[in-house]
Parts: sequence; structure tokens; C-alpha cells
Amino acid sequence: MRITKILHIPNFYPPNFGGIEDVCHSIVFNLAGYKHKVVCYNHEEGRRKEYYKGVKVIRCNVWKKIFSQPVSFSLFNEMKRQFRTFSPQVVHFHTPNPLGSVYLLATLPRRTKLIVHHHSDIVAQKLLSVLYSPLEQMLLSRADKIIVTSPTYLAGSRPLSFWKRKTEVIPNTVNTLKLEKQAGDDEKITAIRKRYGNRKIVFAFGRNVPYKGFKYLLEASEYIRKDAAVILAGGGKFPSCKRVYYPGRLPDDELRCYLYAADVFAFPSVTKNEAFGIALAEAMFVGLPSVTFTIKNSGVNWVCLDGQTGLEVKNGDSKAFAEAINRLLSDDKLRLSLGVAASERARELFIPEAVENKLRQLYGK
Repeated sequence: MRITKILHIPNFYPPNFGGIEDVCHSIVFNLAGYKHKVVCYNHEEGRRKEYYKGVKVIRCNVWKKIFSQPVSFSLFNEMKRQFRTFSPQVVHFHTPNPLGSVYLLATLPRRTKLIVHHHSDIVAQKLLSVLYSPLEQMLLSRADKIIVTSPTYLAGSRPLSFWKRKTEVIPNTVNTLKLEKQAGDDEKITAIRKRYGNRKIVFAFGRNVPYKGFKYLLEASEYIRKDAAVILAGGGKFPSCKRVYYPGRLPDDELRCYLYAADVFAFPSVTKNEAFGIALAEAMFVGLPSVTFTIKNSGVNWVCLDGQTGLEVKNGDSKAFAEAINRLLSDDKLRLSLGVAASERARELFIPEAVENKLRQLYGK
């Protein structure tokens, strides 16, 4: 049977900002030849049907969030409706999504194939993890195939430990269209460097949530060379720090230019909630060497290899983080060689073309 129709179920979907959203959209956008449809929670109020970049998206109303998880009663009915009217041959379901898992197990037709895309274990919410575990195992048992984003995450994931035989490693990808230099970028890059006094730039970006570890970057900034500019962009309110510049959340075109203007990328995530690090892979793509913490069982230290594409230091050690940054700022040869290797690794492993065939083969199976 030739696979033609795929129903994708992430938590949210662009234009909502987030790692899982970007991964799901990348799959939908880059895999031509299939009829894709997306069912997800709505990042705004109400229920809405629309086409996003040519693909139909049904966004279900969210009543409230419990344990940071969306609660939607309409998602159940929407799943039932899509299995009846769209009749997908494959469901590509992104986890963690506890309530969505309940609905999916209750509505999924027996003959419909299921791919579970396991982005992360539930780490911070211990009670939710315990409550969700039996359901999660039921879902993984029902799955025909499981995707995990790195071999290190697979090796250290307790929920996946019983299902390695049907798990395949398929890395996340970066959006090359938004990262490749565009006409006029060189002038913008020059302007950014001039804005910060033509100093070397240490750059970081992301949402201000605890596992991103930005508090450690702020602590480290006190030890970073005074002739460097430390820039932290992203959504959310960040604590004030006189050493750090905050340009806010940057649109894609501006973010790209900041990455090209930078000399070192700081990626201070501290827990395996950071399962992969798409922002890290994006920085590598443009040729930035990165500084990371060691995160046990996370894919971060597989994405960026210590001493090959960046530098890695003891988790939570802000001073060591700063010292690694200073080493890169002071050693042009090391910084440039790691940056070249980072770009080569990203362009080999983390671009859509690199995983497209793997996904097509997976759907074919």
C-alpha cells in the first residue's frame, strides 16, 4: 500500500514559536508527495481552521493548562472527525503530550499506522511523569515506529528503554531557508557589529525558561572579557544585568544577521529538557563555535562535540562557562577551526535533505 495521507499531531504549530512546532512544520514543508493535515492545540483563544503555507491546520480550543500541559476537550472530537473524514494511513504524533495520548489511544483506528516522535521525556514535572508513565508505555507499545532525535537521548531515556528495537534515530533539522545569507545581509551584519562597538560578540537566544540556563550565562557574564559584547535575545522577561544587552525577540531575518555577526554562541541549557538544541544546530550551521554544559543523557553534547565543534564544561559552573568563552575569544585559530567544523557537521546531519530520505523510508515501512 502506497502511503499518501499523513495526519500530524503536535502540541502546537507555527506561527506559534517552539522547537516541536518547528520540527513538525519542517517535516510537513519538506516532504512533498504526501497529503498532510495538522491537528493541534490553538495557541490563541477559540477553535480555528486555516491553511498555513498550503497545509490545512485545525487548531483546537485550549480550556486551561495543568502542569504546563494544554487541556482541550475539542481535540478528542477533532481526532475522531479526522479519522472518519480524512482517513489517514499514518499518524505522526509528537510527544510529550499526555492528554493527546489519551485521546489518540481512544480514537486511533486499529489499521492506522502510528509513528511516535519522542522529543523529550517529562523531566521537571515529577508527579506528571509518574502519572503519565503507564499511559506512555501503552502509547509506545501501540506505535509501529518511534523516532528519537539523538543516539545519546535514546541510550538514557527510561520510557524508551523497552522499545529500542522499533526506535530510529532521526535528528531534528534547521530551517536552511531562513539561515542562508540573503541579499543585503552583509550591510545589516556590519551595522550590528558597529552597534556594539565592533567588539567581539557572544550571542545567545531563546525562551527564558529555567532549563535554558540563562541565569548561568548572566552569572558567567561577570567573568567574560570586558572587551566583548554579551547579547541575549528572546521572548520573556530576563533579569537585569549591566554586562548583557537585550534586543528582545528577533524576527528571523534579524536573528540570522545576529548569528552571522557573532563570534561565539553561548548555549547554557542545564537539564535534559533540552533534548536536542535546535538553536545550537542553527548557530553551528552559520559557522559559530559554541560553549555548552555537560548534560547527562541529553542530545546537546551529541549535536555539538566537545573539542571538535565547540567547548563543553561542567554543568552549572558559570565561571568555567566564562573561561571557555574567553578561550574562544582569545584564540582566533581555535575559534575559526571549531566554527568551520561546526558548519560542516550541521550541513551534513541537520539539514532537511539529510533526513528526508530517512523519513520517506520510515513512512514506507
